[in-house]
Amino acid sequence: MDNKQPLSDIVYVGFWARSLAALIDSILVLCIIIPPLLYFYGAGYFSGQISQFVALSDEFAVLAKGLTAPSAGLATIPALTPISGPLDVVLNWAFPAIAVVLFWIYRAATPGKMAVHAYIVDAKTLAKPTKAQLIGRYLGYYISIFSLGLGFLWIAFDPKKQGWHDKLAGTVVVYRP
Repeated sequence: MDNKQPLSDIVYVGFWARSLAALIDSILVLCIIIPPLLYFYGAGYFSGQISQFVALSDEFAVLAKGLTAPSAGLATIPALTPISGPLDVVLNWAFPAIAVVLFWIYRAATPGKMAVHAYIVDAKTLAKPTKAQLIGRYLGYYISIFSLGLGFLWIAFDPKKQGWHDKLAGTVVVYRP
């Protein structure tokens, strides 16, 4: 926000509150993107994604058991088709990214963060982060995710409750006074 909080009043938002906020945001995004995905791609869109996941998990289960049957191995893992078309990219990748960053820019929080009375501030000044920081923070999500979620788990152990994406962007998540 534009007005800074006094340093003594800062309470960092922890792992579980931020997880709840992320769950709320995910449910809201799903409520928005599922209807157009169903309309344009049909129910097969979801059953195809689920069947590919099940087939992939079955192949990894075979590999984990150490079976060396000719059908076992990475060569037989079905090819995933994570993108079903241009609208799929817009709804699953572009829309959430734009919506989240716009909420951060204009409200310093997503609806989920607002629900838990949290907002994002610059880690050094406790003022509103710059647009570049917020975009960098969103891109940092991918580092936090692709490290098997360790970047998010880090929030639970960090003194300022910063995830890797926060550290990269120079932000913290604090409770509203």
